[in-house]
Amino acid sequence: MLKVGVPEWIDEHLLAKFPEGVAIERIPAKPEQAIEVEFWLAHSSPVAMRDSLPYVHGVKVVQAMMAGVDWLRPMVPEGAVLCDGMGLHNIPTAEWTIAAILASLKFFPFYRDLQHTGQWQRASEVDGIYRSLIPGPHPAKFRVLQDELYGKRVLIVGYGSIGRSIEERLLPFGVEIVRMARSAREGVEPISRLHPILPEVDIVVLIVPLTEETTGLIGEAELSLMPQGALLVNAARGPVVKTDALLTALQSGRIRAAVDVTDPEPLPEGHPLWSAPNLLITPHVAGSSPHFTGRAIDLAAAQVRRYLKGEPLENVVSGSY
Repeated sequence: MLKVGVPEWIDEHLLAKFPEGVAIERIPAKPEQAIEVEFWLAHSSPVAMRDSLPYVHGVKVVQAMMAGVDWLRPMVPEGAVLCDGMGLHNIPTAEWTIAAILASLKFFPFYRDLQHTGQWQRASEVDGIYRSLIPGPHPAKFRVLQDELYGKRVLIVGYGSIGRSIEERLLPFGVEIVRMARSAREGVEPISRLHPILPEVDIVVLIVPLTEETTGLIGEAELSLMPQGALLVNAARGPVVKTDALLTALQSGRIRAAVDVTDPEPLPEGHPLWSAPNLLITPHVAGSSPHFTGRAIDLAAAQVRRYLKGEPLENVVSGSY
């Protein structure tokens, strides 16, 4: 009988999704004795994974509950196949990206701070912020109190399943999409074309995995190529963007940014990113959703069925990623 290991916190009713004929083994974050499993739905926490790893034996397949597995790869037992959680975070991450773009263009972080001061008239300060970011000439005779997404040109760097989900949600806003991935294909630019394309877009969305190739992908040179006042959105991993370069670009008023991930992470108290101008920060929450666990179990159960039938597994991680 196939033994399937799952984190001990998984609700009992979700385990019914697994096919009959398998034995479910609950794996604590801190096991106290050896556990034999052949198919392991890995912990989503690096700490829990590291602490349980010495106790889990016989593993042939590790199924991640996360799309990004850069942290998990070194922990996979030798000889085991690693499958990522591609598709599990598409909806919440795409929705976060749209929300971050709109919040930035509509100056919601400023207006939220304004709410705490109770000073209605300070709304006029947005006009000055906008005009410093987007120098004239301006056709608007009245004060600019928000920007529009309509008509913007958006570059999606990392055109995988989440990138496609972001595009689906952006298109109704009347934007133009430029797609970019590791290698070129029809309608998708190769990442080697990043430099010539950056000056031509208004918004840059990063949704790439963290690899040797993408670490430090956005640095001083790339930020300097973005148009004055352009918006950088990082929903990928913190180290994809060089923190010092981002700080310099923000503090000089070159760009604006919205990030769900930082380097370092967690972002320490007092770090200069917290107070950087024109920056929206959320604490790595883009993939979070009350529906996530159910989707993760659906994926794991489908993978177990494939494994039992001897069919190829999906989302197998190979090569550099």
